[in-house]
Amino acid sequence: MKRKPPLDGIVILSFEHAIAAPLCTRQLAELGARVIKIERRETGDFARSYDTRTKGQSSHFIWTNRSKESLTLDIKNRQSSEILYRLLSKADVLVQNLAPSAMEKLGLGYNTLKTQYEKLIVCNISGYGTEGPFKDRKAYDLLVQAESGFLSITGTDKDLVKSGISIADIAAGMHAFSAILAAIIERGKSGKGSCIDISMLEAMVEWMGFPLLYSYDGATPPKRTGSDHASIYPYGVFETGDEETLMIGLQNEREWAKFCDIVLKMPQLIDDRRFSANTDRSMNREALKGLIQSIFNKQSTEELIDKLKSADIAYANVNDMDKVWNHEQLEKLNRFIVTDTPEGKVSTFLPPTNNSEFDPAISPVPKLGQHSKQILEELGFTNNEIEDFQENNVI
Repeated sequence: MKRKPPLDGIVILSFEHAIAAPLCTRQLAELGARVIKIERRETGDFARSYDTRTKGQSSHFIWTNRSKESLTLDIKNRQSSEILYRLLSKADVLVQNLAPSAMEKLGLGYNTLKTQYEKLIVCNISGYGTEGPFKDRKAYDLLVQAESGFLSITGTDKDLVKSGISIADIAAGMHAFSAILAAIIERGKSGKGSCIDISMLEAMVEWMGFPLLYSYDGATPPKRTGSDHASIYPYGVFETGDEETLMIGLQNEREWAKFCDIVLKMPQLIDDRRFSANTDRSMNREALKGLIQSIFNKQSTEELIDKLKSADIAYANVNDMDKVWNHEQLEKLNRFIVTDTPEGKVSTFLPPTNNSEFDPAISPVPKLGQHSKQILEELGFTNNEIEDFQENNVI
């Protein structure tokens, strides 16, 4: 029999919207934590209305808000303070990614809270950090992609190209997730809470380690090379004779020799001075790409895959979303599950953090304010008090 997930019994209180904080807290929820998501009255998290692609609901919201409870609360309403204090007395972690300084203005900054809630862990997720000339700037994912240098290395010579996913939000959310886990472990040793500050800019710059170090001390940065690797070649996309696309990747000279001999049937290229080492191949990539493409054009995808397998060369199909939904490997791993949402059941994806000792704690995507009454009752409020909160637009 498997054990309960490791965060069972941990309570997370989250003042969250958009992607970064919700993605972080969903990971915590599915490790067993109880996540209470504080949402605006009537409108909720604005990510609820980003799009209507998943049974009339936001794909972003469905992705990042499974396994949580929703409590509507106007935190600017004076009557909300008693609710907040009772929630905080039960919380282990407070996560927030509201506008800069919003929590401090509400008297909910860490320095204020730690005097009353010594064991509370607070995680602040911001765009640019808590200090410095950028601290009050609005920060959206694409803006941080630009500010972090990511756009300067992504795309083609002609065009800058953004990431197709919210990569800056995801970077911040996942760094926050790991930092909170570390803080929970630290609290187990010290008995005290702590404050975590995560910015989207810092998270993205951490992920920019290769291009930054490649450009060390004023060196020329990596060029924008489209779907090809910036410094390893051949490592990119090629068209097949039946007009499909394959991604291939070579990592060393042993693979290069086998690729030339078995796949290209051109062993003379192995010692060609233009291509004999990776730096040479990368420098002369246009000439090499033309040679490879001319050979690939004459063969079907199936023929090429057989040769790549025979040579033990890494390759991948360039799948669209439909092919991912029907991916044979994901099906074999039983990764797709059915999740309840306010508008019905949808197919979602199991967390990739497989553990032999426990299963993830997965529950439905909540509708706005679905758990408000239940949570307030748990906090000891009477039906009359709850009705009063509703009449006064507190919840």
